[in-house]
Amino acid sequence: MLTHSVLRKPNFLRFWLSQMAASLATQMLLIGLSWQVYLITESAMALGLVGLARYIPQLLLTVHAGHLADRYDRYKVMLAARIILVLTVGGLAFASYSDQMSESLIYIACIGMGLARTYGMPAESAMVPNLVPKSGLTQAMAISAAGRETTTIIGPAIGGFIYIAGATTLYNSSFALVALSVLILAGVSYPEHTQQKRGADLSELLGGFTYVWKVKVILGSISLDMLAVLIGSVTALLPLFAHDILHTDSAGLGILRSAPAAGALLMSLYLAKRPVTRHSGVILYLSVTVFGLATLAFGFSESMLISLCSLIVMGSADMVSVVIRSTLVQIETPDDMRGRVSAVNALFIASSNQLGEFESGVLATAVGAVPAILLGGAGTLIIVGLWIKLFPDLWKRDQLVPPNSP
Repeated sequence: MLTHSVLRKPNFLRFWLSQMAASLATQMLLIGLSWQVYLITESAMALGLVGLARYIPQLLLTVHAGHLADRYDRYKVMLAARIILVLTVGGLAFASYSDQMSESLIYIACIGMGLARTYGMPAESAMVPNLVPKSGLTQAMAISAAGRETTTIIGPAIGGFIYIAGATTLYNSSFALVALSVLILAGVSYPEHTQQKRGADLSELLGGFTYVWKVKVILGSISLDMLAVLIGSVTALLPLFAHDILHTDSAGLGILRSAPAAGALLMSLYLAKRPVTRHSGVILYLSVTVFGLATLAFGFSESMLISLCSLIVMGSADMVSVVIRSTLVQIETPDDMRGRVSAVNALFIASSNQLGEFESGVLATAVGAVPAILLGGAGTLIIVGLWIKLFPDLWKRDQLVPPNSP
């Protein structure tokens, strides 16, 4: 099996395990931070600000992060980003232990997490094609997604249960996992590539944005995903739904937060065995349509079971979009541009996730949580219709990886 051969490559395996440890720590941490800030403030806006704080570094530093990933050693950039995460989580653990936690400190920690993600994600994404053969790239993306979604399933659930023992225990556990991820990453032997040390003029720095604008299948796929999740996101409001509508505790919140990842994991495992090869454009648009419909179902639900099922379907649909989009970005981009293009992709993802959380908080404050979710689901369906008209080449895309691809 091709999947097995990819996992047997020691460097990719270490890289993947390091990803999983860091992702598990982050997911545990996010559930604790969002629950704690809601208990402190009882404010939907505060939940939105958690997402905004993580988004600010991405907005301000994406161009620089992409330049570093293309012009310097990607492995070292990724390692430095992971160390920033270690320091951030260590600071949280110390603040909680010394009883100095506050709303403002939570936002500062979120900025630190955003900074680590801003520099780490472009380098990390650009490394994968050099760790596996081109023929195994789609499977490698699916396997990476499966590992990430596994941690997104168990991370919030574990974090919610650990939080019952106290915030300090949760932050200490997250710190241990992040430190472990650094140790595993230190064992990766990344093949060095000669990077051109050209001057960082404006055209060089903005090369990723220019390239994405020219290649419409990339622009269409990442913008479709961004807008769908931006307006259809429910993640930020889960503490409110858990506490006020579904009447559950932090453990219940952890289960709700894990549900989309459970669906995503099942789908990623399926895609690892049976990757998308034909009709990729149509499948992409259909997956986003299902995401919008599931968002509407979640908005109407007052049942824990229906809410969980809706979130599972949302996660499954989103994973199809993630794998297709990620593969398109890597296949359609030359290696010397992958860092900058991956940085643009990361900015779009952050815009959908973190900025989407802020948008959800603002809209829920203005019109209420349930109307905010319903408007998001309806808006996602409208976006799909518009994007079919705006990006017909993406709709018509058949083979995800062309047979003549090297």
